[in-house]
Amino acid sequence: MSAYQQQILILTGINVISALGLSLISGFTGQLSLGHAGFFGVGAYISALLTTKAQLPFALALVVGAFSAGLAGLVVGFPTLRLKGDYLAIATLGFGEIMRVLALNLKITGGPVGIRGIPHSTWPSTVILLAVLAYLLLKKLIDSHVGKTFIAVREDETAAEAMGLDTARVKISAFVIGAIYAGVAGGLYAHYIRYINPSILGFMKSIEILCMVVLGGMGSLPGTVAGTVILTVTPELLRSVSPLISQYRQVIYGVLLIVLMLCRPQGLFGGATYKRERHVPAWKLWGRRESANDIAQR
Repeated sequence: MSAYQQQILILTGINVISALGLSLISGFTGQLSLGHAGFFGVGAYISALLTTKAQLPFALALVVGAFSAGLAGLVVGFPTLRLKGDYLAIATLGFGEIMRVLALNLKITGGPVGIRGIPHSTWPSTVILLAVLAYLLLKKLIDSHVGKTFIAVREDETAAEAMGLDTARVKISAFVIGAIYAGVAGGLYAHYIRYINPSILGFMKSIEILCMVVLGGMGSLPGTVAGTVILTVTPELLRSVSPLISQYRQVIYGVLLIVLMLCRPQGLFGGATYKRERHVPAWKLWGRRESANDIAQR
């Protein structure tokens, strides 16, 4: 593989890990978050500071950065327990902006200049391994009894509370786990690019990750992966077609996204389940979604 192809592969894998975390928060738990770039940036900055300033090994710095992002998710989760919809989105957006302003003004983060000279420790094999592991762990979680509680909160939080579920703990857990995923992605990104600045905490980064989840389908792990691959690779493919298309590739990319969402508003894999149920043909399960009462009875 050429260096350019390796770069696309690595960035795709990093985006997959980050989008899987947001898929748990927004897709499976129904909490609209616009501050995912904040968690991504926490993982990137903490791991970069540990490897450049404290000279810690990359693996240890990545773990500490991920759990630091998880702690930030815990901090965000508690104050936003009673918020829903647009109000929750605005609150998480505010968190992302707070992280960006802190990175912009703190001396330890390098201010507007950022952090340079980060060791190059992210390789394609590392990213692929962690992306596959992240997918399998999240799939195992969603298929478990705990995963059903996330879906129950998304479908009807009031009904879930009436059935005895601790919805506060469920929502906080979703934020913490999703933030850990974003922290891992941030650490990998920092040690591949080798330079970070406050721009990685910007609002558009959060929107970019949210678009990947929405395009693939809310509440679908295969859809999240497919949406991430499409939105990461398509702009690069359009860049290589011709100089004219390359000049307007972002416009074409936006048009393709709009057309796809008009033709299939639920996303590529939205609402699909792949589990066979006894005495029910598999084709009847396509597009089926369980209600909160079905999940509670199970």
